[in-house]
Amino acid sequence: MGPQEKCGVTAVSIPGRGAAPYLYLGLRALQHRGQESAGIVTSSHGRFYNRRQMGLVHEVFDRDALDALRGTMGIGHVRYSTRGTSSVQNAQPIIIPARDGDLAIAQNGDIVNYQPLRKRLQQEGIEFIGNADTEVVGNYLVTEYQNSVNLEFAIKRLMGEVSGGYAIVVLHGQKFYAFRDPLGIRPLSMGKLDGGIAVASESVAIELMGGTDIRDVAPGEIIVVERARGKEESAGPLSVRSIKGPARKETAHCMFEWVYFSRPDSIIDTRLVYEVRYRIGEVLAKESPVSADVVIPVPDSSRPQALGLSHASGVPYAEGLIKNRFVERTFILPDQRRREEEVRVKLHPVPGVIKGKRVVLLDDSIVRGTTLKEIVAMVRAAGAKEVHVRVGCPPIVAPCYFGIDMKDRRDLIAFERTPKEIAHIIGADSVAYLSMAGLIHAIDKKENALCVGCLVGKYPVNVPQEHRRLQKSLVDFGSESAGSPAGSVSGRARGST
Repeated sequence: MGPQEKCGVTAVSIPGRGAAPYLYLGLRALQHRGQESAGIVTSSHGRFYNRRQMGLVHEVFDRDALDALRGTMGIGHVRYSTRGTSSVQNAQPIIIPARDGDLAIAQNGDIVNYQPLRKRLQQEGIEFIGNADTEVVGNYLVTEYQNSVNLEFAIKRLMGEVSGGYAIVVLHGQKFYAFRDPLGIRPLSMGKLDGGIAVASESVAIELMGGTDIRDVAPGEIIVVERARGKEESAGPLSVRSIKGPARKETAHCMFEWVYFSRPDSIIDTRLVYEVRYRIGEVLAKESPVSADVVIPVPDSSRPQALGLSHASGVPYAEGLIKNRFVERTFILPDQRRREEEVRVKLHPVPGVIKGKRVVLLDDSIVRGTTLKEIVAMVRAAGAKEVHVRVGCPPIVAPCYFGIDMKDRRDLIAFERTPKEIAHIIGADSVAYLSMAGLIHAIDKKENALCVGCLVGKYPVNVPQEHRRLQKSLVDFGSESAGSPAGSVSGRARGST
């Protein structure tokens, strides 16, 4: 019941085989990253075939739709909007005319300087169909390509201009390109696949396609996968090149990939997500012990944490909340009252597990707290004697600007509130969060290798009117960085929707 993440991307090139069925499998594996729209663009002899619609992957693509997507190379996307409206105009991949044929682009993440880039392009006569930052990135790339030797050089120029967290795939002619922001904020993996190559937002998507030898695309790395010109699509091996882009010495991997977003069977930046979450539960048991009769996860992503807490504390684990997987998605409902009503339809307590028990309710995170308040009330109504909430990450006290749907401090329940105050608001007997030290221990990476901006209010890249990590003061940073206005910390990102 945590925050919503923006998107998932994938790209494949399979000699002698249709790319669309592989892309379909990859997108099904990434469905948890975005449920608003889905799209695939394939290329056959330089001609694009595409389909993108609102809905889940299996709703958008049936057998006939996949058969119509010809070609051995393509890219795919699933979307949840954090910037730009939820509409088919913003569904991806987006196709943009380039100097020697169309270019298709799909993106996971958010671009911080989206508004000034859009304004600059509009002044140059570029017209936009939607209002997603991916369309801005694609048009900026095409503009750079007009004045560059090749698309690879244009991508390098693009990476030097855009600021934020992103993983992007581009399809052009007989090539696809995959690249990741210089700090590695958003994840991206690459692997071998039936004589071809696949990339995806998570390793599990490549595995479910049948891929092997999977590795992380390095921060700032540009992968170029090309078919030799003049060859039939069924002939010959692919050319795969790795180009060093504008990488930084430091990294800033999003800690939420391990806490919540990624599937537990994925490996993100060399760390198995399941193991990290299990260790989070073990750490929570040591940091915030409580006398209880049962540990219950808030399904689904909190199960490994709850198992770790149960193992370390000796308190029995039980599935006390059963999830109905066939209900409308609560985060797209038009008002809070309807979302709260849908929580009661989506989850149902098991009375025999809960009645008369002191319950430890484990959730991976608390953002606004409205959903968890309903769940605590539900558990009490089922007869729980006590309800103690344990949270698998430190308090979220600041916005995210890199692809997570939490843009305003005023919406965050932990902003300027203590755990005791939060417990009172959600109706729990106690609330305890994982410490920052506990999070670092569980992920097993140094704090300065992670993006923890939403936990500390300091960010790895320049965000207007926000603090950047390692700076002494906002004023000092503003005077040192071009285009960075100094001032008080703002509660809302500029240009956010």
